Amino acid sequence: MAKDNQFVKDIADIETDFPQWYTDVVLKTKLVDYGPVKGTMVIRPYGYAIWENIQRELDKRFRATGHQNAYFPMLIPESYLKKEAEHVEGFAPEVAVVTHAGGEKLAEPLVIRPTSETIIGEMYSKWLQSYRDLPILVNQWANVVRWEKTTRPFLRTSEFLWQEGHTVHATEEEAMEETMKMLGVYKEFAESCLAIPVFTGRKTEKEKFAGAVATFGMEAMMHDGKSLQAGTSHYLGQNFAKAFDIQFLDKDGTHKYGYTTSWGVSTRLIGALIMAHGDQRGLVLPPVVAPVQAILIPIAAKKEGVLEAVAALKERLAAADIRVDSDVSDNSPGWKFNEWEMKGVPLRIELGPRDIEAGKMVLVRRDTHEKIEADLCNAETVVKELLAKIQKNLYELAKQNKERRVVTATNMDEILAGVENGNFVKAGWCGCRECEDKIKEKTAASSRVIAEGETAETCACCGKKAEKVVYFARAY
Repeated sequence: MAKDNQFVKDIADIETDFPQWYTDVVLKTKLVDYGPVKGTMVIRPYGYAIWENIQRELDKRFRATGHQNAYFPMLIPESYLKKEAEHVEGFAPEVAVVTHAGGEKLAEPLVIRPTSETIIGEMYSKWLQSYRDLPILVNQWANVVRWEKTTRPFLRTSEFLWQEGHTVHATEEEAMEETMKMLGVYKEFAESCLAIPVFTGRKTEKEKFAGAVATFGMEAMMHDGKSLQAGTSHYLGQNFAKAFDIQFLDKDGTHKYGYTTSWGVSTRLIGALIMAHGDQRGLVLPPVVAPVQAILIPIAAKKEGVLEAVAALKERLAAADIRVDSDVSDNSPGWKFNEWEMKGVPLRIELGPRDIEAGKMVLVRRDTHEKIEADLCNAETVVKELLAKIQKNLYELAKQNKERRVVTATNMDEILAGVENGNFVKAGWCGCRECEDKIKEKTAASSRVIAEGETAETCACCGKKAEKVVYFARAY
């Protein structure tokens, strides 16, 4: 696409320098700014509005599945983290520790939460007494700190926002059902709200969450064919229950350990939106989570009645529960078109003297750039129908990209060729860690999720009998 305006000229080419394109877009659309501490980000109002819409949609789904929100402290005694050996080993390199407070050295260092299994496990051990208290279904909206060496806004930062669900169940079966249910909730949300088709499945032992029995992931394909881990759901078994003494008195009069789960998504989802749908002109936001679904642009704004007509239409659309704004600044219409296009607003509505006289409005879709003339009297219906079409089309475009960029490999050369060409690669795997490590070493592609129900004859690495079929991809 030709770089035909200054906004586009200021953005790196999406095909030849995708990482720089991403950085340019998140900064120029005022989604974020860099924080004063290396690796942190300031989420600006436009970016935070996207997160609020994501929160709203997810929270609605969590409540519908019986979960309640709570909040737990961000400072965790260091000893808590050490209670579950695999957990502390997995997070140790990323942990930030507070050693002094109030001008004095603390008797015990405090960890700034990288995740909350330990502090929540401690509280659950106090709250859980009887089988009648089960299941415990709690979610937390919070921030976490993981001291990352290499950072990029939304994708990987030292502090980020997320939600983390933590549940306790009486049996393994119930806990596993919860794990898979929440993975399904994430998948439905990603596809219906973010318009991103995803791969879901079990992670390998190497890629599972530290302290989990099993981790199930949700992987999203980005514009360049790389993978982004967009969410995870963990079956923790009794690992944390035993570490934190989460027991209950069962119906048979004996004390038993509970079975726990945890699951989460983060502000990384905003990065997924940007990289799955964006184009050379900037953001392309799905209407369900767009802060502004329709932007009104007055044409010949100084002409009598134009601004009044824009204000009246804005009021009508807002009353119909459409997130609408108007740009009545003194910038030229062309400048406004380009700015709001770069910000990814799904629908632009132009209204000038001739349109008003004819009882018409001009609508321009962000996804296809199609111009549509429609009657003003039907504005609410027309806008809602177009927003629904845009949402559907963005999903279909992303689905087509996903489907055309999955290839099958039977050996290492084919895996390398596949990922070099920007694809996800399906390959047989014998199940051994050595082969998984070798594939990553030779191709820079890691195992993303196991393809359930699929079979292959041989391992693409060693040639021995394959136990699983795995999606391999380079990842953010």
